[in-house]
Amino acid sequence: MQEVLTAADAAETPRARIARLVTSQRFQRIVIALILLNAVTLGIETSDSIMAEWGGLLHAIDRALLLLFTAELALRIYAFRGRFFRDPWGLFDFVIVAISWAPDSGPLAVLRALRVLRVLRLVSIVPSLRNVVEAMLAALPGMGSILLLMLLIFYVFAVMSVKLFGAAMEDQFGDLGSAFFTLFQLMAMDDFGNIVRQAMEHQPMAWLFFVPFSVIATFVVLNLFIGVIVESIQTLREQRESADARVAQAASDAARSEAHLDSQVLLAELRALRAEVAALRGGRAD
Repeated sequence: MQEVLTAADAAETPRARIARLVTSQRFQRIVIALILLNAVTLGIETSDSIMAEWGGLLHAIDRALLLLFTAELALRIYAFRGRFFRDPWGLFDFVIVAISWAPDSGPLAVLRALRVLRVLRLVSIVPSLRNVVEAMLAALPGMGSILLLMLLIFYVFAVMSVKLFGAAMEDQFGDLGSAFFTLFQLMAMDDFGNIVRQAMEHQPMAWLFFVPFSVIATFVVLNLFIGVIVESIQTLREQRESADARVAQAASDAARSEAHLDSQVLLAELRALRAEVAALRGGRAD
């Protein structure tokens, strides 16, 4: 058995060995640890006092981490070649690492501030985070109708608010643009009480306008967004479980077929052996 494994390992190509390396759990854990270390160092770099004393060391660590990320990316490109660039997550990692190589000076120096995006590589490395992002992207078509509904609600209430409160509250509802911004602020429950009280000073029944808007915009429409995302996550999970079940079933069928084939071969060998034994007995009898 050891000789068979050794022969199989010897026949494995370098590209296959590297592909097995970069997809192993240990390698993925090391990459996650490096990303977390990079996140810590980038946060520490925001402190002027620490940078004044340890700036050189932190820059050296950042450069070393960038070299390691680049090497890891090169290994993945070598292992998977064209498949790497057909994978959206591979392109995501490639763009983030490429941005980190922007020069410290010149017109592209502003891209150096985007080094912190390297922390987002956790999304492509950690499967649970990747599933959430994929579910949110899959939910975008379903969000279109909800966005249209929200836009209609905002437009209706913005026009009404300009007519009702525009004269008394010009900063908040003086025109359609200001009304849209104020309504968005109210939907986020930002300074809701002060705006409503200010409106009620001019029109005591103004709460009859703001309360229905908040109920519709905040508690209904936003919950629709959450519902669509949760449904997308559940659908994606069911699809993957179904795919895993089909793969497991196919593997089981293949194993049963192979076992049946082995049994047929064994029976054929037994029949041949019996025929040989019978022939030998017949020869002795003669």
